[in-house]
Amino acid sequence: MKLLVVSNAPIINKSNHWFAYSPYVTEMEIWAKYADEIAFCCPEWKQDNGLLVSEIPFKISKIFLLSDFNIKSFSNGIQSFFQIFYNFFILFKAMFWADHIHLRCPGNVGLLASIVQLFFPHKIKTAKYAGNWDPKAKHPFSYRLQKYILSHAFLTRNIQVLVYGEWENSTRNIKPFFTATYKEFEKEAILPRNLQGIIKIMFVGTLSIGKRPLYAIQLTEKLIQNGFQIELSIFGEGVERKNIEDYISKLKLEHSVTLYGNKTTSIIQKAYQESHFILLPSQSEGWPKVIAEGMFWGCVPISTPISCVPNMLDYGNRGLLLQVDLEKDAQTIQELISNEAFYQETIANGVQWSRKYTLDYLEQEIKLLLQS
Repeated sequence: MKLLVVSNAPIINKSNHWFAYSPYVTEMEIWAKYADEIAFCCPEWKQDNGLLVSEIPFKISKIFLLSDFNIKSFSNGIQSFFQIFYNFFILFKAMFWADHIHLRCPGNVGLLASIVQLFFPHKIKTAKYAGNWDPKAKHPFSYRLQKYILSHAFLTRNIQVLVYGEWENSTRNIKPFFTATYKEFEKEAILPRNLQGIIKIMFVGTLSIGKRPLYAIQLTEKLIQNGFQIELSIFGEGVERKNIEDYISKLKLEHSVTLYGNKTTSIIQKAYQESHFILLPSQSEGWPKVIAEGMFWGCVPISTPISCVPNMLDYGNRGLLLQVDLEKDAQTIQELISNEAFYQETIANGVQWSRKYTLDYLEQEIKLLLQS
């Protein structure tokens, strides 16, 4: 079986070795196991541009290189007209080669690919929609168009669209799915922790306006004002770092909030194991892996109710849902801190749920997709 992976994720050539975004490589290694040949149809970068990359460890049969382009606005679409025309040609060529077409959406490439795949109704297809599938969420037109095409059971044939979460009124094309970070053998005993003394909270993510790291600090500040001992550890880098540093300095929060920058997986794991809460006040997510990772190690998530998060947290039984209102959110967290029994129950519920979604289980599900 010849498997084609169509993605916006770039492939990078370093000294005649192919590299790509590390979590993407981890998943693609599983897909490659169950294909006789695998090809990529994607843009190429000459450098990693700061992206966390790993070498692709399996043989690639073909690479159909696309021109990198941007069609987020009408003007950009006009400027990219010739690139888009060229990419349509490459996509047709790549899909003609394949037995199984796997699309990675959303994105510019995902939009073009979702259109081109309409001309191959008899070929088996899967599409992984890594963004927020919530029908009520606000998205750019290009994202809404991709969702419409992929979910339309008459237009798009022989496809399983893998989405995060379970949504009412889904068509038969839609299949709830997940992603994973840890293998079965990596499971360890959960380190005991209680709510006496210092409460440790962590934030993991890009320091950008969309991730709302500043709100995490303001929430910490509010809890401190209300008499709680809080330590907030922030892992990640981004354009908002300077603003965050200035805010910490202005409010004299240096002893309560620490910026660690980007750290290795092992350091982040240790933080999950030792922290009480993982805080994610983000405005947009697909599958928020830090939530699943935190629960895996007994770190209770506190998150905005975006994408599949309410489903992941079982609407409050595996973590807390934010309202992005400082007074209300601080009160919700204080109530949990004051209820040790419910806190321990929340940990247990999160661990039980998250430890089902290992890379081993992901491999079983991918194998079924490719063999069906």
